[in-house]
Amino acid sequence: MKIGIFYGSSTGNTETAAELISENFSEHDCTIQDVSSIEPDDLLGYDFLLLGISTWYVGEAQDDWIDLLDDMDGMDFSGVKFAIFGQGDQLGYPDTFQDGMGMVYEKMIAGGGVALGFTSTEGYDYDESKGEIDGQWCGLSLDEDNQGEMTDERIEDWCKALHAEL
Repeated sequence: MKIGIFYGSSTGNTETAAELISENFSEHDCTIQDVSSIEPDDLLGYDFLLLGISTWYVGEAQDDWIDLLDDMDGMDFSGVKFAIFGQGDQLGYPDTFQDGMGMVYEKMIAGGGVALGFTSTEGYDYDESKGEIDGQWCGLSLDEDNQGEMTDERIEDWCKALHAEL
């Protein structure tokens, strides 16, 4: 299976998560790329996309994703399976925690993509989020600032669930 792992990272946390996720898919043909160095069409041609984004400031997409999200308007992702992993700060920004995940989700769904990897919102302390869809996270929610000790286990569990969904 050809897997594309694309992430944007300002502090290195999302990049580290992308690398840990790739280790869980080592039996596949994986490509890891920072979205700062790609064109929108680079997202095409994969059997499965893993998309990593963090939420910045008050509900903003990570800088490298901003233009890419705009460029994704009208792209055809029909039938493309994807999963999202996000970084955020639930205590510092409880009203916009993981909004970046929701932004990527909306673009992929609008283009016909098929979302995998929804996870429980249990164990998080936030008020609202664009990343919450029908009572679940639209991917893997990570908070290195407040729950960093849970990151490795969350990634491992999520990847196991994704293997089962694929």
